[in-house]
Amino acid sequence: MATAPTPLLADPRTLPEGERRRPARSLYWRGWSYAQIADELALKYDTVKSWCRRDRWDDAPSIRKLEDCLETRLMVLIAKERKTGADYTELDALRRQVESLAKVRRYEAPGGHGGDLNDKVANRNAGERKKAQKNHFSAEAAERLKAIFLDQLYGYQQAWLDALSFRTRMILKSRQIGATYYFAFEALIDAIETGRNQIFLSASKAQAHQFRSYIVSFAKLVGVDLKGDPMLITSELRPSDEAAAELHFLGTNFRTAQGRHGNFYFDEFFWVHSFEELNKVASGMATHKKWRKTYFSTPSTIAHPAHPYWTGERRNRRRRKVDRVSIDVSHAALKDGAQGPDRVWRHIVTIEDAEAAGCDLFDIDELRDEYAPDEFANLFGCEFVDDSLSAFRFNDLVACGCDTLVEWTDVRPDGARPYGDRAVWAGYDPQNSENGDNASLTIAAPPLTEGGAFRLLEKHPLRGLDFEEQATFIKAMLKRYNCTYLGIDATGVGAGVYQLLAKPDSGLRGVTKIEYSLEVKAAMVMKAQHTIARGRIAFDAGWLDVVSSFVSIKKTLTTSGRNVTFKAGRGGDDGHADLAWSIMHILINEPLDGKAKPTATMEII
Repeated sequence: MATAPTPLLADPRTLPEGERRRPARSLYWRGWSYAQIADELALKYDTVKSWCRRDRWDDAPSIRKLEDCLETRLMVLIAKERKTGADYTELDALRRQVESLAKVRRYEAPGGHGGDLNDKVANRNAGERKKAQKNHFSAEAAERLKAIFLDQLYGYQQAWLDALSFRTRMILKSRQIGATYYFAFEALIDAIETGRNQIFLSASKAQAHQFRSYIVSFAKLVGVDLKGDPMLITSELRPSDEAAAELHFLGTNFRTAQGRHGNFYFDEFFWVHSFEELNKVASGMATHKKWRKTYFSTPSTIAHPAHPYWTGERRNRRRRKVDRVSIDVSHAALKDGAQGPDRVWRHIVTIEDAEAAGCDLFDIDELRDEYAPDEFANLFGCEFVDDSLSAFRFNDLVACGCDTLVEWTDVRPDGARPYGDRAVWAGYDPQNSENGDNASLTIAAPPLTEGGAFRLLEKHPLRGLDFEEQATFIKAMLKRYNCTYLGIDATGVGAGVYQLLAKPDSGLRGVTKIEYSLEVKAAMVMKAQHTIARGRIAFDAGWLDVVSSFVSIKKTLTTSGRNVTFKAGRGGDDGHADLAWSIMHILINEPLDGKAKPTATMEII
């Protein structure tokens, strides 16, 4: 049985029956039964039960029960003649609890507001209001943010931080090891602490905005909401009259890059078009010795104009033999980072290096199984590709990249109808997706004029889905467009997808079957070569997988050795070049010369 409550000022049993009602309720709220209360207070069982029902003790809110308990205990302590130190401490705590419950009561009453619960909120409008500073970091916020930054560095990122004393850093890296993330954080910390401008240069505006997205997220970790593009940042760590640090996020349109100065970060520089011209402008931003230049990228091909900068060959041009330098750019020489005789600090970070330095984000054995050896070496081993054996020229493909956010004003990627009611074409390539390899869906805007460009609007890898799930996904994606043609490789899993989408009730038009043969593949590759060489295909310059997917297609002999065909490695992002083939399913819907738009779709068998 529960312990009876301490009497207040007198024994409740000596009170008239009617006055024992409140003590009975108090005991009931503390979990006593009718029988226990009746025995304790010398009442009849039915009397207690009747009070409970009529006064609706069970319906009382929890806050009322708490108030009763606090009140009872307070009365006992107040009535106590000889109080101990513990009694006074308990009295003070109980009074604070009563005050808190009173605030809750006011908040829950009609017209209650946040000020009823928090005195600081209630008084925040009192006196002269100080206008909050935009994009401003207090000393405390700056210190906390830097601590977060330093606490999460992998070993190779720490090496990049330790190399800040070098004016020029050039980093060759594996995919997906957090380079963009790191350099966005590094630049933000530098802007806060030094007030220096930071300039981010990428293959496209959309890709450059990845830096901005990271920086906005970092600032929110310490309660700072960053706005603007360019973004202006101030800090308590610098004099209030000092100019704000400017953060610029630029695509590779060099005209937008001129006239600025600061530390610059050149993302994926091995994949940009017109590197020589763009690099002159970029280097000009950091002419003064106080600015730093940072280049970082995954490798592309040895034919890229940036490759001689990496090897040092570009520096040796037009120099006397005695003035030329030799730079060892092997992995063994640059695994830990080293400054060459041209004063450039170079570093190579393969996926194995990243893992050894603490990055546990990968299952390297699984990646080796997914990718062909040459693909793995390029994507994760920092080895350049020799595209001389490819069916498509790397530089032609890179030249097709554009800054879609700036140039495609008639496309709204996030809209319910991204391309309005104008016609689009789509291509789907299953590529053995039943075995776990990628399938790919691409959506493109066909040329608006004769000889115009195909614009790639969307691309979607479909991995690990059965044919029904893939068909459902394709229908959902195309519902947002006026799709008049969908070319499907109808072999393997593609046959099931084609049958589902070709049904009259699928809601799709122009669903076209493509059944592969040596002649069909040759026709598609020829059409794509013709289109790409003439710059008649356009996509966001940040879509590096489009370029690598086409480059991975190589001319080879059939098993018999009598015929030529086109093949690519297995698995992964480029595996089977599924993205390139899905694009070619679109291009083949136009005549080879591109001089006349077709009046109907065609079926290739």
